[in-house]
Amino acid sequence: MTQREIAEQSVPKSVNWLPYRFERLSSDEVLVSNIAGEWVLLDGQQFDQLATLSFADDDLVKLLLANHILITEDDRVSGRLLSLKLATRIRQLPELTGLHIFVVTLRCDHSCEYCQVSRKNSNSTEHDMSWDDAARALDIVFSSPSTNLKIEFQGGESLLNFELIKRVVVEAKRRNIDGSRNLSFVIASNLVPLNEEILTFALEHSIYFSTSIDGPEELHNSNRSRPGRNSYQLATDGIASIRKTLGDDYVSALMTTTERSLDQPEAIIDEYVRLGFNEVFLRFLSPYGHAVKTRAISRYGNRQWMDFYQRGLKYIIELNRSGTEVVEVLASIYLRKLLVNDCGGYVDLTTPTGAGLGALVYNYDGDVYASDEGRMLREMGDDSFKLGSVRTHRYKDLILSERFLDVVEDSYAPSSPMCSDCALEPFCGSDPVFHHSTQGDVTGFKPLSDFCERTMTLVPLLLRLYREDRFCRDLFTRWATR
Repeated sequence: MTQREIAEQSVPKSVNWLPYRFERLSSDEVLVSNIAGEWVLLDGQQFDQLATLSFADDDLVKLLLANHILITEDDRVSGRLLSLKLATRIRQLPELTGLHIFVVTLRCDHSCEYCQVSRKNSNSTEHDMSWDDAARALDIVFSSPSTNLKIEFQGGESLLNFELIKRVVVEAKRRNIDGSRNLSFVIASNLVPLNEEILTFALEHSIYFSTSIDGPEELHNSNRSRPGRNSYQLATDGIASIRKTLGDDYVSALMTTTERSLDQPEAIIDEYVRLGFNEVFLRFLSPYGHAVKTRAISRYGNRQWMDFYQRGLKYIIELNRSGTEVVEVLASIYLRKLLVNDCGGYVDLTTPTGAGLGALVYNYDGDVYASDEGRMLREMGDDSFKLGSVRTHRYKDLILSERFLDVVEDSYAPSSPMCSDCALEPFCGSDPVFHHSTQGDVTGFKPLSDFCERTMTLVPLLLRLYREDRFCRDLFTRWATR
């Protein structure tokens, strides 16, 4: 028997569809995906064969069977395997809340035009979290079933209430004396108050830092103004001090795209490389807080940001091609969803929503919110995502509240209008806070959703690069599995 005859015998004669969804990416390119996020790219003729189950290409049948788009009539395994892959993809759900954000103060000496909260004068302490509320918040933290607990300190400028941070860290470690939880700490800071005492404490307790670098000095100082216009110098000095004391991996940086950023993605990326960072998160501006009041959010639109992003991604790819290794974080999140059976690990791009299920926020006044963005909305007078208070509620009260469960149900992408039949749904997520803020509805009307448009633009872009460029295929695989 010839190899061709063997191959022909291995192709089943009777096949049927498993549930699939499709999206035409161009006149002759169709993305087909299933509920577990497996996908194939087909040309027009191949898709017609799938739609009619009239196959002239045996290799196509094998491809569709392997990716659980088709199933044979006598197959009793593939359906169960597809279910297992879906269960693996959402395996983080039983862990529930792993990220716990303590807003220890609203005080800050910066006046960032895109600030998402209402900062308070750095000399006033009336907007500092009390120890009693922090201790009650820790009761909630350790009631979470998650084995991986990350406590992140935010502000304002969190280091202006460093005494409370110290007490929380010491008490959290005392409660975890048996080591049953994987406990970690992050301080989000502009690094201005950083000193030897803070660095010594961070070294003793393996605390990580997250700061902001918006790009070159002039851009950073314009975006993040403070008296003396030296926020860039203080931030970069702080980064150097952390690296010297704790090590390179103990500090990361984020940028936020403003109108000033749009024409200089390359300069922003070069600055990150110059400062020794090996990743850049080209973040869009969020529609909350001071960014709305100052109209910073209205100074550019989604399309302008996507032009900025595509220029930046292209430049990062070329840097890698020339030997400078740097990762674009948003692309890596999408690529984990596309190339690895994984949810991506980013709260804003998960479904069910990462708000509450993935993170809880304890405000300086003891109120608890489903997400940092929900807390920001409260600063704008909207408490739709307030779940309760550390003074009166336990973990189960918060996570099982009717208000929260309604949000989870109404924003669940696989059952949401226009998401349930979208081929890109497995690679997207649900962001009820964003849609509530921009459209007044947690589900959102997808044709008018910037959140949706970003996924509908960026996923096809990544797929096209992955398919057409062998270097990008290898690069993206590394990003997805890092």
